[in-house]
Amino acid sequence: MRGGRATHAVIVGNGIAGYTAALRLRHMQPEWRITMVSGESTFPFSRPALMYVFLGHMRYQDTKPYEDRVWRDVRIDLVRAWVEEIDVGGRRLSVGQHKIMEYDRLLLALGSKPNKFGWPGQDLDGVQGFYSLADLDRMTRTLRRTRRAVIVGGGLIGIELAEMLHSRGIPVTLLVRESSYWNNILPKEESEMVTALIRAAGFDLRLQTELKEVVDDGHGQASAVVTSTGERIECEFVGLTAGVSPNIELAKRCGLPVGRGVLVDRSLQTRDASVWAAGDCAEIVGEAGQRGLVQQVWYTGRMQGDVAAAGMAGSPRAYDPGVWFNSAKFLDLEYQVYGSVNLSVPGERSSYWERQDGRASLRLVHKDAALIGVNAMGLRLRHEVCERWIREAAPVHHVIENLSEANFDPEFFRRREPEIARALEGQLA
Repeated sequence: MRGGRATHAVIVGNGIAGYTAALRLRHMQPEWRITMVSGESTFPFSRPALMYVFLGHMRYQDTKPYEDRVWRDVRIDLVRAWVEEIDVGGRRLSVGQHKIMEYDRLLLALGSKPNKFGWPGQDLDGVQGFYSLADLDRMTRTLRRTRRAVIVGGGLIGIELAEMLHSRGIPVTLLVRESSYWNNILPKEESEMVTALIRAAGFDLRLQTELKEVVDDGHGQASAVVTSTGERIECEFVGLTAGVSPNIELAKRCGLPVGRGVLVDRSLQTRDASVWAAGDCAEIVGEAGQRGLVQQVWYTGRMQGDVAAAGMAGSPRAYDPGVWFNSAKFLDLEYQVYGSVNLSVPGERSSYWERQDGRASLRLVHKDAALIGVNAMGLRLRHEVCERWIREAAPVHHVIENLSEANFDPEFFRRREPEIARALEGQLA
């Protein structure tokens, strides 16, 4: 209570971390006043699903995890506005048309923003990332006049954006500074597999090539790019997919400590006792000499929202992400990763199998004969089985002998466990 009124918790951002925290906090504190402040959208939606809205596979309303009445049903107030300033000492927010809102507890779930590196012309019309609803609308408008597109950067968003443009019959050139696609994340063989797949699909993939500048057509619109090799490529759309970074500008302006992200402890509390941060924008301070932890995937955002709500409600607990996991698709090639893969852990070994046609592979990473990571391409594995093996440090021989336990491919798919087991066991001899 403050001044005889109910405790007021304000959550800025209604992405996965924000709306998870709001619903959890309502459950823990039924009598509190809770306000959600969101500038991007009125109701939560699945950001990864925007690709499928563009492709026509889903409607926007199908991306919402809850009915639109959710905030009314659980008595959470909604303010559709951008936060302009935060007075941390006075526990006040300036929102919308300079409206002042007081708070007792504040959660910053500010998300990420596409990386920009000071390229000349990076702010021209037709140059954008693909992260928000506004990006989807902007791209839809730009593509009406687009004859050719250039995508800068690799990774998951880059290939998704390329696939989206390709679906509209727009030729796409990808500029990737690495020597093979996403090889700063994928091991060498898997990176080369994805590289071959992208080229086989008809994309113009330029490796070891970077953006130098975007050319203005004289009317504020992109008309071409110039690459680091000096080549000029005519285009009307430039997709910036060279990664994302935590959105920290608001926190920085109000004096909260920031690094790569908004700095928080293991309970996701900032240096200020009334402010928490969660999701893409948060950086969990590491032990002495260790780099802070920034995690920017859907399930970690959900977990962090839950932990932040517990702290705000007065029952703090430490964030424990458990075994790392991510999944995606490179065109029609499915990708799953569990645990430590391609992290160069001292003493690690890697056993690898690849199908002859280059459309499937399995990598087991182990240390002292215990499994620490799994990388699967073109195979579907059971999450709970892979996670258990890594959590329990299962002997790699046991894993190989029981690969069928993890198989999650659809019925009637060809089973390859004996072939995979022979290849992997042979590498352990």
